[in-house]
Amino acid sequence: MTKADIVSNIVEETGLERVEALKAVESFMTTIKSSLSKGQNVYLRGFGSFIVKKRAEKTGRNISKNTTIIIPAHNIPSFKPAKTFVDDVKTNVKVK
Repeated sequence: MTKADIVSNIVEETGLERVEALKAVESFMTTIKSSLSKGQNVYLRGFGSFIVKKRAEKTGRNISKNTTIIIPAHNIPSFKPAKTFVDDVKTNVKVK
């Protein structure tokens, strides 16, 4: 499913204009990104949490030059689905 598909579903379910639905989806994504950029986690009850995870410094290898490099500590965005969301997917998704 793409962003366009999400916007189409919102238009069908709510009756909003396509432009308004697109603006709402874009605003939602911008809000999530800006909150995570500030180090603030976002919790959506029944859906999941968008969280910032810290990755520790580690040693990596540059295979082409056969050298060891240090990968500095950094933060990454992550999503943790709510238990009800996980249970719903487990019971309703049928693998082909």
